[in-house]
Amino acid sequence: MRPISKSILAAGVAAAALLGTNFAASAQEVIKFAHVVAPNTPKGQGAEFFKKRAEEILGDKVKIEVYPNSQLFDDSKVLAAILRGDVQFGAPSLAKFGKWTKKLQVYDLPFLFKDMDAVSCFQNGEKGQELLGSMSSKGLTGVGYWHNGLKQLSANKPLRMPTDAEGLKFRIQSSDVIAAQFEAVDAVPQKMAFSETYSALQTGVVDGQENTWSNIYSKKFFEVQDYISESNHGLLDYMVVTSTKWWEGLDPEIREGLAQAMTEASEYANNLSADLTAEQRQAVIDSGETEVLQLTDAEFAAWRDAVKPVWNEFADDIGQDIIDAAAACN
Repeated sequence: MRPISKSILAAGVAAAALLGTNFAASAQEVIKFAHVVAPNTPKGQGAEFFKKRAEEILGDKVKIEVYPNSQLFDDSKVLAAILRGDVQFGAPSLAKFGKWTKKLQVYDLPFLFKDMDAVSCFQNGEKGQELLGSMSSKGLTGVGYWHNGLKQLSANKPLRMPTDAEGLKFRIQSSDVIAAQFEAVDAVPQKMAFSETYSALQTGVVDGQENTWSNIYSKKFFEVQDYISESNHGLLDYMVVTSTKWWEGLDPEIREGLAQAMTEASEYANNLSADLTAEQRQAVIDSGETEVLQLTDAEFAAWRDAVKPVWNEFADDIGQDIIDAAAACN
């Protein structure tokens, strides 16, 4: 057998080194985070903060790609995309998980939380933390709660009493609880993607909608609605979710780094939410494009009493113990 020449051996070593370099490069974990709202919202800013901190903590071990404004998937499709591995993180509103678990419907119950402090109390408590794992048997794991805030009602007529909503069509998220809420006041709920809401309001496909101040401002809903009733009647928060299989299969160092970044991003996003809610509420008022109505105590009570039966309607699905724990935080 002829000996291997030094030139061939050198070439082989160089090729092996090159392959090693390419293998190291390909080992970088590319992580896609898809969401539906604008970058200037609390969720949008939270996702960017998560990207920044994860890449600072883990260096070139990860690359985080953030896709806002439904660029990849809307909330109705992102969970299936996570299970397929097309994206690694999503942050759908808590109203979008009905297909996966009925327990999270607690967050859609009208007038359950009096303020965001009550929301935080519940989410950080035992029952709230248990709900992060309520879909793990179906392949989804919650890794954090992000606030958006309490919802307001808008329409092209003043909504002061529940009877004012009778016969009006309202865009809603895909939530049976929210549908029941509007049916309780004889309104017509229409499930519709968030990205389609502005044009639906503009063209009269729907008459009104419910949303937080940051969404009303960032998506310019106030430009196509004559009135906004400051009802604070429901919650619109998000759960950041990932694939259970992917999450548990990560290198422990990467998983721990991502968990740390997520904890910091959650705190950042939730603090930002409170600041932006006040700021963007005022921006809507200052725009002069819509009239913001302040409900009297009697009007507020009339709305609350009209929709309170929804709690009992869904108690068996959610679990009375979960509802009681949430209500106790008030």
